[in-house]
Amino acid sequence: MKIVVLDGGTLNPGDLSWRSMKRRFGEITTFDQSPAEKIIERAKNAQILVVNKVIINSSIIDQLPKLKYIAVSATGYNNVDVAACKQRGILVSNISNYGSNAVAQHAFALLLGLTNRVEQHHQAIKEGEWKRRNVFSFWNNSITDLANKTIGIIGWGHIGQKVGRIAHGFEMNVIYHSSSQHNTSYAKAVTMSELISTSDVISLNTHLSDKNEAMVDKHFLKQMKPTAFLINTSRGGLIHEPDLVYALQHEKIAGAGLDVLSVEPAPRDHPLLQLDNCIVTPHNAWASLAARQNLMAILEENIQSFMDGHPQNLIN
Repeated sequence: MKIVVLDGGTLNPGDLSWRSMKRRFGEITTFDQSPAEKIIERAKNAQILVVNKVIINSSIIDQLPKLKYIAVSATGYNNVDVAACKQRGILVSNISNYGSNAVAQHAFALLLGLTNRVEQHHQAIKEGEWKRRNVFSFWNNSITDLANKTIGIIGWGHIGQKVGRIAHGFEMNVIYHSSSQHNTSYAKAVTMSELISTSDVISLNTHLSDKNEAMVDKHFLKQMKPTAFLINTSRGGLIHEPDLVYALQHEKIAGAGLDVLSVEPAPRDHPLLQLDNCIVTPHNAWASLAARQNLMAILEENIQSFMDGHPQNLIN
């Protein structure tokens, strides 16, 4: 089967290799990125497409008569019109639980950036502030202990549970809200209202859907403690960003750490980038080398299982 990878540069910017897939599957063509106007030309003869963020809508699907299978090299698949694929008999798979450790670690990197301000203090020293003050110790922002604070995790899948385990290691009280509840010795399921109002840290670790889009709005933020932090390593669409900007500007909450935004890449004048109490990283929580190696291995097995007639990780 002819395989075309439309945006392989996202998964493999050069530090991994496609050699294993090429040895295994033979005819595979890779493109680092594919602008919309190039998709049909590049994919017209493919039986299998590999996509990460390239949009495959119903109009494109109608112009790819040979297409049999789309392998999404990510967990999220909102870039693919799954209903149109189902109607055409095109199977679609995704990849989950390939980088839970990396994403959970990044959630705490964002949180520690807000509580300890390591980068800001490092920069202040480089600019001579320590010497100017002539004291053995100084801090420009209050440093917050995590021990005995409450973290509320929205979503209790693989990543949410990893975040909970790390939080437990910091001696935090762990609560969560999820449609699937399975309490542990260190985590308790609560209502959404209780989670919002009692948490010192709220971590978003849930999939984006029509039901929860923009759920973090002015009503949600109004219920949060003014000393609380918001962490989002899931999807930017979970947050109504103008409401978050207002809450941060007026100190309705203490700060936010965001790995994702509603529009990516973010424009330089994005309001959230202008705030001292907001940290933004470029949607790279998932992208550790180990996580991407794992993702590529699962992608290869997804393709092989489809070719063998028993496809795995299907979403339709």
